[in-house]
Amino acid sequence: MQQDILINWSPQETRVAVVANGAVQELHVERTLERGLVGNVYLGKVARVLPGMQSAFIDIGLERAAFLHVADVWHPPQDGETISAARAAQVQTPIERQVFEGQALMVQVIKDPIGTKGARLSTQISIAGRLLVFLPQDDHIGVSQKIPPAQREELRNKLQALAGTQGGGFIVRTNGEDASDAELSEDIRYLRKAWARIKDASLRLPPQSLLHQDLSLMQRVLRDLVDEGTQTIRVDSREQFAALKAFGEEFMPMALEKLQLYKGERPIFDLFAIDEEIAKALGRRVELKSGGYLIVDQTEALTTVDVNTGGFVGARNFDDTIFKTNLEAAQAIARQLRLRNLGGIIIVDFIDMVREDHREAVLAEFRKQLARDRVKTMVGGFSHLGLVEMTRKRTRESLAHMLCEPCPTCEGKGIVKTPRSVAYAILREILREARQFNPREFRVIASPKVVELFLDEESQHLAGLSEFIGKPVSLQSDAAMAQEQYDIVLM
Repeated sequence: MQQDILINWSPQETRVAVVANGAVQELHVERTLERGLVGNVYLGKVARVLPGMQSAFIDIGLERAAFLHVADVWHPPQDGETISAARAAQVQTPIERQVFEGQALMVQVIKDPIGTKGARLSTQISIAGRLLVFLPQDDHIGVSQKIPPAQREELRNKLQALAGTQGGGFIVRTNGEDASDAELSEDIRYLRKAWARIKDASLRLPPQSLLHQDLSLMQRVLRDLVDEGTQTIRVDSREQFAALKAFGEEFMPMALEKLQLYKGERPIFDLFAIDEEIAKALGRRVELKSGGYLIVDQTEALTTVDVNTGGFVGARNFDDTIFKTNLEAAQAIARQLRLRNLGGIIIVDFIDMVREDHREAVLAEFRKQLARDRVKTMVGGFSHLGLVEMTRKRTRESLAHMLCEPCPTCEGKGIVKTPRSVAYAILREILREARQFNPREFRVIASPKVVELFLDEESQHLAGLSEFIGKPVSLQSDAAMAQEQYDIVLM
């Protein structure tokens, strides 16, 4: 599939859109303030060794010293020794016999600083690529446990042959399961080059220096998103274009000819109305060209997609109408999963189809569209209830979780109580308070809609309650209050 990649950069945020067939297929967002330190490699300096805690504080040039526990001091296994045995031996060796104050030590951040705690470190360096993780201090060849056991040994042997005898170990990531020899070799070349750069920097730079930073979103675009179908990679920042070009020259020369500096007057995302697509991708309802629509609901446990015919009555009979709507929905759902980056369990409720050949055709189209996804997906058939169950690997936060937060009014429920429900809750609360306290007056402070209801339709009930408790009840409208909020003041 032919695609164009658009990169919109600002000091606070980088946004990337992958466009194919004139439509946005993927969106990636990275915010400068939210970039963590995990994966960064530093040349640290041991500031203090704490034998009582079997830990050491390492100065890596940050505001607070980082923390290294004895269990994270790596020693590669000796000949014939298992990794677990090597780890047990290193923990049994006191940390004061492994590091000393003033020592320069290459370390990697494995946990970001939180509150008053500094970052947590490890001396085992690992560099992540698109398909592999490189372990320069180890010779172990591993395969992700999520890859089926039958394929693990085959992948291990293939990688052993491709890696050669240059040293270092590799772990095949889940998305390397179906990778070709050429793709694996390209990843090995990139990772070895990155490690060579780290080693060179460790010899040149003083302690407390950053040796390697996990790739930025723009660099990951060149590493992960560019393929033979990519026509152009357009960047709207001259400075970032130069930086990306330098990165490409060293690590991804095949992508250089596709890299372009965008000089247009209109914002780059306006070319394909991408901001409008982002707004649509945050909504529940997705319109289909035929007049049908999807309802997408994302919960913590799973995501549900409901297909509806809407106003589509264009086919000769109702069965054909349903079939055509479901075919269009299969394409739209696959795109929405990529666009919103939805992961985990996904349940799709296509419109019920009577004919078996229609169900098979819709399922085949759905699988065909999902095959374009860079993220691993698994799809089952139609269940007895007519639902399609599938999973999509979680690789990062969904677009909604990244750009939005739960509504402070409804607290993420998506609904609020009606003014009448709130009014009746207030009446019950006044009655409860009247039985415990003896104020001169009750004052109700509530949203304008609730107060308006008390002054109009519910005025009789409010007057009746006031007479029953023998106390006046006054009303005060507060426009700053949400519909469910209220306060009862004892005067």
